Amino acid sequence: MNQPGEMRENLRQMIAVLQAERQALAGLDLDAIIGCSQDKIALCGTLDASGPFAEGFAIDEECRGLLDAAKRLNEVNRQVRNLIAANVAARLDALTGSPALYRGGAGGLSAYTYAGGIR
Repeated sequence: MNQPGEMRENLRQMIAVLQAERQALAGLDLDAIIGCSQDKIALCGTLDASGPFAEGFAIDEECRGLLDAAKRLNEVNRQVRNLIAANVAARLDALTGSPALYRGGAGGLSAYTYAGGIR
């Protein structure tokens, strides 16, 4: 397979893994989350090997679109992970009666929520 074709296929696989990760996060399925994380790491290595770092490689419009979609999905998943972590921290603080260690500014929002622009 040629380099652009390989990259397109790898990006399609990455998008599928990111979508599976979103489902795993929604279901709080730890095994699936860890599996998706391992798949993402492996695909990043594969993309590095077949991607634009190869001499004479040009990214076409389809690859750019796939890259943009993967970037957006990864960002959404990152925000969901951060919200889950903030929720767990708040529940643990409520159970222990101790103050939160990581308080952001603005109205008591956690630093993750504040940094993510979610209000």
